[in-house]
Amino acid sequence: MALRWGICSAGKISHDFACGLSTLDSSLHTIGAVAARSLENAKEFAELHKIPTAYGSYEELAADDNIDVIYIGSVNSAHRDLCLLFLNHNRNVICEKPLSLNVKQANEIISLAKRKDVFFMEAVWTRFFPVSQKIREIISSGQIGEVKLVRANFALPILKKERTLKKELGGGAAYDIGIYPLQLALMAFNDEEPTSVTVSGHLMEGGVDECGNITLLYPGNRMAALLYSGLCTLTNDAEIACTNGLIKIYSPCWCPTQMDVTNLETGKTDNFHFTLPTPRVSPNFDNSEGLRYEAEAVRQAIKEGKKEHALMSHKTSLLLASTLEKVRNSLGYVVEGDSVPK
Repeated sequence: MALRWGICSAGKISHDFACGLSTLDSSLHTIGAVAARSLENAKEFAELHKIPTAYGSYEELAADDNIDVIYIGSVNSAHRDLCLLFLNHNRNVICEKPLSLNVKQANEIISLAKRKDVFFMEAVWTRFFPVSQKIREIISSGQIGEVKLVRANFALPILKKERTLKKELGGGAAYDIGIYPLQLALMAFNDEEPTSVTVSGHLMEGGVDECGNITLLYPGNRMAALLYSGLCTLTNDAEIACTNGLIKIYSPCWCPTQMDVTNLETGKTDNFHFTLPTPRVSPNFDNSEGLRYEAEAVRQAIKEGKKEHALMSHKTSLLLASTLEKVRNSLGYVVEGDSVPK
């Protein structure tokens, strides 16, 4: 039987998630309903994606017993309240990154998910791409040694719209851009908590972060150097340097389809390229067809009765939220409820 998805919010990322779902087997995945604050917008979304039911409120979607799992693609500042709404209705939920604005909110969400005994996951889609799977395989095998250094840069001019410029809407570059190189570094170090998080960067006039240069330090002289910006463009690639080799991830590193692995002992470089299918409706953003990977991972996990996914566990979401909070606070970007304000 197909997993019946409910889409919360009819914005651009929700559109792309629906596009990703359309590339999967319809006998395994179907969209049963979409909800938006405007019924007109929900109906327009439903017509485009051939969804049978449209709601003009999120509460109606939460009460729909014909839905198996909810995808939340709303503005960052709404994530906490919407997660709590659907979890309180005993719904399985995946919520777009960032899960919340700070650790306090993330703990509140995850604690409720555990009490309700439902599946819950932060939707960090990059972790489910075949390239990410190959990276984990290579690192865990030890074939090119131990990870010593992660270098990643990601910059796109996104800080132009209201939601990205206002603190009250969860704006700034860290939440939308910086989170990607950060999650890559955490993954490369097996989601180990760094011993040190230091940041330099700049805030914009409204108090949200424009850019940052993050350094993570780990025991054993391991480190990550991560550069991000929301007002310019960089090469948007990444490298994972190991004691006996190098992994190069090509742009777009946040949704990658190509990587190289060089073994320094043999001198051999292996190239990996993974193609994406073409959806029925064109997405808004790069490689959004790849949202299919996290959707299928969620289906498998729910089918197996799991309450979280090992590739993006509750513990990992809390570590990511904690590290993001440290990054923001170090730059002087503080929101209500932060645990380490400056």
